[in-house]
Amino acid sequence: MTRCESGPLGKILKRAVLGAALFFSVPGLWAQDITLSSGNGGLKLSGRYIGYDGDFIQIATAHGVLTLRYATVQCDGAACPPIVGYVPSLRVSGARRMSDVMMPALVQGFARSKGWRVTTIETSTSQFIQTLSKADEAKAEFIYQTTNTDAGFADLIAHEADIVLSVREVREREVERAIDAGIGHLDDARQARIIGLDALVPVVAPQSGLTAISLADLAQIYAGGVTNWAELGGSDLAIVPHLGGVTDGTAQRFVDQVVRAAGLEMGGAVIRHSTDQALAQAVAADVGAVGILPFTNVGNTRAIALKDACGFISTPRLTALKTEDYPLTAPLFLYLPSRRLHPVMRDFLAWLRGPQAQLVVRRAGFVDQGAVPIALDAQGQRFANAIAAAGQEMPLIELQRMVRVLGNRVRLSTSFRFNVGSTRLDAQSRSNLLALGQAIQDGRYDDRTLMLVGFSDGRGAAIANRDLSAARAEAVLRDLQALIGGEFPKDVTVETEAFGEALPMGCDDTEWGRQMNRRVELWVDQ
Repeated sequence: MTRCESGPLGKILKRAVLGAALFFSVPGLWAQDITLSSGNGGLKLSGRYIGYDGDFIQIATAHGVLTLRYATVQCDGAACPPIVGYVPSLRVSGARRMSDVMMPALVQGFARSKGWRVTTIETSTSQFIQTLSKADEAKAEFIYQTTNTDAGFADLIAHEADIVLSVREVREREVERAIDAGIGHLDDARQARIIGLDALVPVVAPQSGLTAISLADLAQIYAGGVTNWAELGGSDLAIVPHLGGVTDGTAQRFVDQVVRAAGLEMGGAVIRHSTDQALAQAVAADVGAVGILPFTNVGNTRAIALKDACGFISTPRLTALKTEDYPLTAPLFLYLPSRRLHPVMRDFLAWLRGPQAQLVVRRAGFVDQGAVPIALDAQGQRFANAIAAAGQEMPLIELQRMVRVLGNRVRLSTSFRFNVGSTRLDAQSRSNLLALGQAIQDGRYDDRTLMLVGFSDGRGAAIANRDLSAARAEAVLRDLQALIGGEFPKDVTVETEAFGEALPMGCDDTEWGRQMNRRVELWVDQ
């Protein structure tokens, strides 16, 4: 039993709040019940212990999730945290793809930045602990349950995890269950962090002659509507589709974004695999096979590009992932409950936004979010597409104006896109906005002029599209200005410009093509 001095518990309950930031738990005692009582024992409150941040304790009760100041209550139960010698712990659950390499590498990088050392203990085939310490004094613990994205969200909602590693965005039913559990809105930008980037790429055997495929054809293949390569203009050869397991987040993302987005459901002929390695080996050995793998883990297969009916080709490359110009870019997420945050863990999450963390992500074999310059002469294909699409609606004089405005600037990989049918920035763009705001505040753009350049799809009148693209650029400017406190530093200038449908990235006959075209790019003077 751990005993604390307390006041009347009735007053405490009036001040109790539903989860207000991140809490951390004592390892091994995650799901045990405790009893909190007033000093005189007159009032008692029992529930499942959720966490303790060194100041407040949180429990799940019949009245909901309650947060109480630990110094004002008496705690009974094996899970009661000690007042002296408490070590903050973060329970991590979710995608093995992120917990095997990326997250432990980030924790190592954070520890180095503090001058701490890291000791790793494997407690089972699916569990391990990283302990951060200095001079034999433990500073923090990261406790991993390596499962999959589904299990990660289930653990979080059951108060058995403090953070989810996810290779897909949270689903609506998971958002609803999280709200019911009192851990906040997981679709809120404040409860989601993108720590790296990947992409879903179609892959074939090295000996296959296929170089590109459309999303529509991929959807038909995986729904069972197309079963022979001859139907797509190839050889008379049966198509054998491969995909990750039904609980694999990468596979789930593909089904949601490609198959179901086309109004289809998965067919019964798809061969499922428990690991990316097994999938890659199966596809590499069969000239008739096609699979979907992460960009950073294609193995011995050959990745192919995406194409559309207008002839636009989208190849998975580092810059295309950073800019979201590749339509199946897949951010890698951390999801957090809305609870109190221990100072050590608050420092860790802040460190994740900095350049040191992005370097760790890159060295771990993933795509980092750091902005990289894309020179004008490296964008020849984009401008060739613009010239080819020019006509009465988009006269050559407007393209010439675009070249004059952008000719003395460099495009940065930081881009902004919006959720389908919404004016809200998508998840990667919200992360880009936070990173840009931090870079401005850190002085990385002092004495520079930044330009937010809006573009639109080609549906509707060109003049109206130019106005829409201007409105998008202004919306990003307002969000950026609000993020940094209302005013930009005096040494930084941020402007907007708009060119409507002048620089298409995809065919307007497809939803993903329109989505690629509706964007705001970031350019900077040289």
